[in-house]
Amino acid sequence: MSTAMASTKTNTNGKATQRRIRITIADDHAIVRQGLRHLIEDEGDIEICADVESPDEALDAIKQFNPDVAVMDLTFEGVSGFGALRDIKTRHPNVHILVLSMHDEGYYAERCLRNGAAGYIMKQEAPDQIIKAIRKVARGQIYLSERMASRLLDTFLGRDADSMGSPVESLTDRELQVFELLGQGLGSRKVAERLHLSIKTIESHRANIMAKLKIADANELIKHAVRWVEDQKTA
Repeated sequence: MSTAMASTKTNTNGKATQRRIRITIADDHAIVRQGLRHLIEDEGDIEICADVESPDEALDAIKQFNPDVAVMDLTFEGVSGFGALRDIKTRHPNVHILVLSMHDEGYYAERCLRNGAAGYIMKQEAPDQIIKAIRKVARGQIYLSERMASRLLDTFLGRDADSMGSPVESLTDRELQVFELLGQGLGSRKVAERLHLSIKTIESHRANIMAKLKIADANELIKHAVRWVEDQKTA
């Protein structure tokens, strides 16, 4: 377990000072990376050792700089965000991963935790909450919004009937990715190219999605997916 927040060093006056939290940032939007740099540069206890635009580059940066925290998006073109989480956690188990995403936490936070993340925060959260999340996961703790933490606790205790009854939540991680891309207007061939899968595999996922959501035909599937994507934008 990382000891970023507890580790100390001695300054020239012989006084112990906390070691700064070292982070890498992985997001394929340069403006997001720049925004995070601007946000963090005034924080005396946090430093950015690398910012990259893909999971592969994140793995290289983590190997090179051995950061305490990896702050990463969930969506990268042609790459499964959940797969990227698993790869980082498998190869670098001591690195704490904070997912910073535009996706609704209600559908993605728990999935990210199951795939190796230590925290999940949405990009529209206040800047001070993002800093709070970085510090918390650096201490080896889990970060979720109060709403999401309460929801997961209710689900664990069997008190959250609504979340258990949502058909979309019954989809696997890959099925949810396919469903979302269909809702963004991509056809099966484009979805297959984006996820580096065969069209046959995508069609199999589509069939499973339709069965789980009790959708009778392809047109209704697309309408349902588009409506769901639009709902996520306004949630």
